[in-house]
Amino acid sequence: MRKYLILVFAVGLLLTACKESKRNKQDSVNTEQADSINQENDTKAAENEPMPAAADELFDDFFFNYATERRQQQERTLFPLPIIEGQDTTYLKKRQWKMEPFFMKEDAYTVIFDAPQQVALLSDTSVTNTIVERFNLDASRVEQYFFSRDQGHWMLHAIRKQPLHDNPNAQFLRFYRLFVNDSAYQHHSLAEQIEFSGPDPDDDFSTIDGMITPDFWEAFRPDLPQHILYNIVYGHQNPAAMQKIFLLRGIANGMELEMTFRFRGRWRLTKMNT
Repeated sequence: MRKYLILVFAVGLLLTACKESKRNKQDSVNTEQADSINQENDTKAAENEPMPAAADELFDDFFFNYATERRQQQERTLFPLPIIEGQDTTYLKKRQWKMEPFFMKEDAYTVIFDAPQQVALLSDTSVTNTIVERFNLDASRVEQYFFSRDQGHWMLHAIRKQPLHDNPNAQFLRFYRLFVNDSAYQHHSLAEQIEFSGPDPDDDFSTIDGMITPDFWEAFRPDLPQHILYNIVYGHQNPAAMQKIFLLRGIANGMELEMTFRFRGRWRLTKMNT
C-alpha cells in the first residue's frame, strides 16, 4: 500500500512538473509574440512619424531619414519618377517604387571631393541640389539619384543610369578599382612619403602625426570597399581635377577615414587621416 501511495505521489509530481513546464513554455511564447508585436508596432509608428523639420536643413540629415523609412521615400519622391538611360526615359509610378536602402545596410559609405574646400559642404545649409551616386565597379555602371530642395523640402526628382566612363570621376575610379584589388599596383601607387594623422593607440585623447613610407604601408593599410562605392555630390564636379579626397564615413560608429590622392603623371596616395 505504501509503495502504491509513493508511486501515485511520484506520478502526481511528474504531471505537475510537465504542466508547469508547458505553462512556462507557453508564457515564453506569449512573451516573444508580445515583444514581436510591440517591435512591429514601434516600427510602424516610426514609419508614420513625419520627417522632422530640422532634417531638411542639411542634406545628410534628410537623406538618413529618407534611406531608412519607406513612408519618407513615398512622400519625398516626385512621381511619376523619370528614369533616364542614354537617350531613353521611362517613368516609374508610385505603386512601382521599391524601398531603396542605399548604403544603410553597410558599415560605411564613401564621398569623393575635388578639393579640401568642398568638404565644408557637408555642413552647408545653403546646398539645394545633390546627387547620390552608386558605382558598380565590377559592371562599370553608375546610378545617379538627383535630389533638390524646393520650398524647404528635399525631394528625389530623377534617376539616371550611365556607363562609368561618362562619370566625372571615371578616371579616378578606374585607378581606384586597381588600387584596391591589386596589392602590387597599390604599393606602386604610394607617394615616397605619406602624411599621416591618426589616434594614438596608447592615449585615447592624443593623435600621432608623421610620415609613412611604402615600407611600412602594410601596418597602416585600411580596409576599403572593392565592388560598390557611393558618392554624394554636393556641388560642381571637375573631371580634370588633379586631386581627389576620398572620404570613408562610418554609418553608426563615428569612424572617418580621409585619403588624399594627387595626379602627377599617375594617381598616388599622398595623405591619410584616420
